Amino acid sequence: MAEILEQAAPTAANDGLRKLQGSHIWYELMTIDPEGAKRFYEAVIPGLAIGDRLPGDQDYRIINRSDGGSLGGVFGLKQQQLDRGARPIWMGYIGANDVDGTVAQIEAKGGKALMPAFDIPQGRIAMVGDPQGNPFYIMTPIPPGGQEEKQSDVFSPTQEQRVAWNELATADPIAARQFYGDLFGWTSEEFMPMGEFGEYRFFAHQGTTIGAVSGCVEGAPAGWRYYVRVPSIAKAAETVKGNGGTVAMGPMPVPGGDHIIIGHDPQGAEFALVGKE
Repeated sequence: MAEILEQAAPTAANDGLRKLQGSHIWYELMTIDPEGAKRFYEAVIPGLAIGDRLPGDQDYRIINRSDGGSLGGVFGLKQQQLDRGARPIWMGYIGANDVDGTVAQIEAKGGKALMPAFDIPQGRIAMVGDPQGNPFYIMTPIPPGGQEEKQSDVFSPTQEQRVAWNELATADPIAARQFYGDLFGWTSEEFMPMGEFGEYRFFAHQGTTIGAVSGCVEGAPAGWRYYVRVPSIAKAAETVKGNGGTVAMGPMPVPGGDHIIIGHDPQGAEFALVGKE
């Protein structure tokens, strides 16, 4: 990521570093066709509006919510990035009090720095992989002037147009629980049995359930999956199919009264949605 719009960048209070470490502060769609992604997601997720390309060499756009906030950004992949192995994917940004120190911890625990730490006007970031190879970003954001007390609100378990659930499918969920727990203070004591697929362990951060970790279901890819809340899953599934996407799973009910779908957008990135039936 080369640029993030300053007024929409994830922020954290200078005296709130405890809250920053381990918080989900930004989400980013990496895609081969930003204009195509704009048409698709604006149709599928009511209220979202993907902005125009920002100034600079990198095609970067902000995903705007109808309340004036943001969900994250859209990163247009260049051919040289594709040649180096990049692919369409949704990525999450996890807050870190000290990016360089956190990278060192990740490497000491068997993870890897996929992109060394570097500075942008909105903070310091690095792309990393956990010991099982699942990628994510870490970031120490710089709050815009006059907004030092602002906190990121891109994650919410209940509000629409935000990510409501962060789910990790991994080859070694026990090791993942240890890794993310040590690194970010996430707890994972509560779980739901999944029969032959083991346990679905719920991740909590500072008292809020933020998602879960499980083993890989046969035929499904490993990695992080981010569920955006929409008003109607049935309507969303129809809209996905009518706009060039595919639905690989669902609609299916989940505990708590919600339903989910998992699919692929027209550019090949996996996405997930949650909402009422």
